Amino acid sequence: MKKLLLFVLSLAFISPLAQCQPAESGKRYQMFGVMFYNLENLFDTINNNGTYDLEFSPQGSRQWNNSKYWMKQHNMAYAISEMATKNTPMGPAIIGVSEIENRTVLEDLVKQPEIKDWHLQIIHHDGPDRRGVDVGLLYNPRYFRVLNVTNQRLDERFIDYPTFRTRDQLCVTGLLAGEKVSVIVNHWPSRLGGEEQSSWLREATGAMCRHTVDSLLADDPNQGIIFMGDLNDDPQNKSCSVALGAKREMKDVLMINDIYNPFWQILDKGIGTLAYRGQWNLFDQIVFNQYFLRYYDTKEKPGLTFLRAEVLNREFLKTNEGDRQGYPLRTYSGGVFLNGYSDHFPTEIFLVKEVE
Repeated sequence: MKKLLLFVLSLAFISPLAQCQPAESGKRYQMFGVMFYNLENLFDTINNNGTYDLEFSPQGSRQWNNSKYWMKQHNMAYAISEMATKNTPMGPAIIGVSEIENRTVLEDLVKQPEIKDWHLQIIHHDGPDRRGVDVGLLYNPRYFRVLNVTNQRLDERFIDYPTFRTRDQLCVTGLLAGEKVSVIVNHWPSRLGGEEQSSWLREATGAMCRHTVDSLLADDPNQGIIFMGDLNDDPQNKSCSVALGAKREMKDVLMINDIYNPFWQILDKGIGTLAYRGQWNLFDQIVFNQYFLRYYDTKEKPGLTFLRAEVLNREFLKTNEGDRQGYPLRTYSGGVFLNGYSDHFPTEIFLVKEVE
């Protein structure tokens, strides 16, 4: 355990160069970030969806115009740019996003001056959500190469509710640092109507996600699976812990299809991604299969290995006054434009691998 601690501490001082400098062991390492961010209603100003989209138009209650739209774009790009570290100077290799209206808003986002030099690529799919919000994936082609993209819809296999519509699940398989990794991005049904009353919808979605994970691993067990999203539930809720099957303790993640949730213990410490009436929740989770724990307890890291998980609750993302002090600084509050960021903090996991 002491050797492992010394190794982890040494990683904190790795050079930001793409090919990292040798640590004391003589090995060289590279770090990769995988991030998730709910962008809180990144809508354009055009009403393409009738009454559901009227709110985010110049004629709507928010008076959503070009000026506000481009301020929002700048804020989101700045927030993402600030998640670069000395070990990941080009930012996260992969960024899952939710609450985006269409591909166009992502195209505008990646062109913002704060992140345009990263040359982020976009994967997006128009889903059936009535408000028109989707999930998407941004990735840095220097580190991640896409092999396949699929989308899964919550259907009669998992739920007996033909008229219910929610965001489609996005699954992207590619090569991260030369290793096959499938990244699944989700935005589960909300708690509208009450947490308990709506839990069954998220449990059904969790079952669909579990099925996707199992199908991917049945097709190729020698791959990493990373599942992320705004789940509208906390790690201990049934949808996450039972339906999806994400475990709190690393020691219980023994088989390739076992899933570890590092954010469970983070929430246990009182750290969340959103707050309501003084209560923190951690809906924005990133979980992964045992693949990324194969070398966790070994000195050598020849394959991608989990290093740490983090809620990126940076000070500039927080409200600094009033009864919501410390909460995420959102775009609107009580109908008032705050020129903030999002009502959720982003989350990120860091992976490390030896390089030649």
